[in-house]
Amino acid sequence: MLRTHTCGELRLDHINQHVTLAGWVQRVRNKGGLIWVDLRDRYGVTQLIFEEGSTDQKLLEKASQLGREFVVQASGKVIERTSKNDKIPTGHIEIKAESLEVLNAAKVPPFIIEDETDGGDDLRMKYRYLDLRRNVVRQKLQLRHRMMQETRRYMDAEQFIEVETPVLIKSTPEGARDFVVPSRINPGEFYALPQSPQTFKQLLMVSGFDRYFQIVKCFRDEDLRADRQPEFTQIDCEMSFVDQEDILSTFEGLTKHLFKTVKGVELEEVKRMTYADAMKFYGNDKPDLRFDMKFVELNELAKGKGFGIFDSAELVVGICAKGAAEYTRKQLDGLTEWVKRPQIGAKGLVYVKYNSDGSLKSTVDKFYTSEDLSRWAEAFQAVPGDLILVLSGEENKVRKQLSELRLKMGEELGLRDKNVFKPLWVVDFPLLEWDEETERFHAMHHPFTSPKREDIPLLETNPGAVRANAYDLVINGVEIGGGSIRIHDRPTQQLMFKHLGFSEEEAQKQFGFLMEAFEYGAPPHGGIAFGFDRLCAIFGGSDSIRDYIAFPKNNSGRDVMIDSPSSIANEQLEELFIRVQLKN
Repeated sequence: MLRTHTCGELRLDHINQHVTLAGWVQRVRNKGGLIWVDLRDRYGVTQLIFEEGSTDQKLLEKASQLGREFVVQASGKVIERTSKNDKIPTGHIEIKAESLEVLNAAKVPPFIIEDETDGGDDLRMKYRYLDLRRNVVRQKLQLRHRMMQETRRYMDAEQFIEVETPVLIKSTPEGARDFVVPSRINPGEFYALPQSPQTFKQLLMVSGFDRYFQIVKCFRDEDLRADRQPEFTQIDCEMSFVDQEDILSTFEGLTKHLFKTVKGVELEEVKRMTYADAMKFYGNDKPDLRFDMKFVELNELAKGKGFGIFDSAELVVGICAKGAAEYTRKQLDGLTEWVKRPQIGAKGLVYVKYNSDGSLKSTVDKFYTSEDLSRWAEAFQAVPGDLILVLSGEENKVRKQLSELRLKMGEELGLRDKNVFKPLWVVDFPLLEWDEETERFHAMHHPFTSPKREDIPLLETNPGAVRANAYDLVINGVEIGGGSIRIHDRPTQQLMFKHLGFSEEEAQKQFGFLMEAFEYGAPPHGGIAFGFDRLCAIFGGSDSIRDYIAFPKNNSGRDVMIDSPSSIANEQLEELFIRVQLKN
């Protein structure tokens, strides 16, 4: 070994020991006859000291020529620092250097490799291997490692077996776009990279592996944002001989285990909410419960008073922002402009201030008496000091708009504390959702989700009303995981394919292997998949998953470090029987 200790482990009880360290030069402070060098590895930073008179002149000269990020080995005696640094664990000692070897010189890095860096996102992604040397980035990957280990520990104790499933699989028409891989030895045919191991884990249940899990890479060719990457990691799980309650209990246990062992947080009991209630009271299927601000519908109180915008609206609905009546006219105008942005799409905003003196002041005073506004305040359970914000329009659109406004108000009022965790199971999702573009129903989760038995007759009369045995785990407004009880018999699976618009031939071609497997004794089963990258970001208090992935892609799906994706040689394309139409 080139070192006896790491740069993060030496303390006062190592004084007078001779040690050898190896690492990267963080910085050099040269005072002429006195040189300090901060040496860094992934465990920490230790200060080396070279002093004229007690240090060999050649050694002093060698130390003076060190630059940032030089890789060096240094030996010497551990001594107590006269000027201590309480900000680092090794800040009470330093190494009085007796030898120094440069293992590799380094160019001046393109940005400062410290917690507070001068490198922008693009630059740091281009030199990701340098960015990974920074403590703040490395700690995020160490958190990811810890969460992986604790996941495996919990799953193993619960009798789950980890099984690897194929990466080269078959493309299917449902879900997001596949990444496809041409087959050289099967001209004109393609593999797909898995969006999830869904069918394979169901086949493992047919095989008798009644508790499976895998920490697995998945791939989706979809538009990117802060919490999406083209390749991502799932904690993928499946269980046999279970109902929905068994799944929720088991994976509530995993979630609590991770919070306790990794963050030292005793997670509260996970609440339950139906999809219908989530949409009615919060406008989305992943409500942030760190604050209340439930929706209140005002149709009965607001319509028929001569205010045309409300009278013509399908829905008039609002929220009550506690303690926000002090918002200035400028702030309220700013909120109005914010909801009118194309991303939100509202036509305007009505507000009612419940002033501290008990009076009510609104933008629609000309249409509503003080008694009318008092009834509004009563419906919202508002008190003096509160601010009521109201939107109106087409029901589905206005709920989404108000959901965005609710989250903005939560942010502005400091109600979205990243150190507070509010978990929630959202249950009873619709089985199907209508797609205007294709003019047919699509599976809200996937085609293998079981409908609630009592709703199966509705498939023929009112498909959109059929509820699924599906559930999502939401924490602080972020969907962390989702799953369902699966269909496990051929007739029901065929019925599902029929209502998704598959012909018998298409269903057989795409999923015949699965339906045939169901005829050989498939047990009742269900599962869930956690978005592991998102879970890490929640634990780390981040909005973006990027820093929890060692080598992420940018928002265009590119790896700017290795310049990928890239074109390939014509010879390779010919081998794969692919012709590319070049752009003019």
